[in-house]
Amino acid sequence: MSTVELTKDNFDQVVTDNDFILIDFWADWCGPCRQFAPVFEGASERHPDLVFAKVDTEAQAELAAAFEIRSIPTLMIVRENVAVFAQPGALPEAALEDLIGQARKLDMDEVRQSIEQGKTQA
Repeated sequence: MSTVELTKDNFDQVVTDNDFILIDFWADWCGPCRQFAPVFEGASERHPDLVFAKVDTEAQAELAAAFEIRSIPTLMIVRENVAVFAQPGALPEAALEDLIGQARKLDMDEVRQSIEQGKTQA
């Protein structure tokens, strides 16, 4: 599956309509971003059941700012409208595959419960 280009106009719709999204925040001038691109694209072909999306931080500065993206590339995973992972840096293929596997195994009821407990303790 090819990647989806996320913009401020389609972001909410894509996240709402899909249970598992991997988002690559990138820019054309970024060397590590260009290195990570084929790894990300390859994973999208191996996992056609997941949505792989890219945010061009230059064209979508408002979206990048909303997620406080300070370094690129940054990979974010959103499951059932919850950001469960966000980390800057280009990942090698094996690390990305491991991360996808870990994210697939998450019990989202436990994740939501943990978030709620965190809110009540704050």
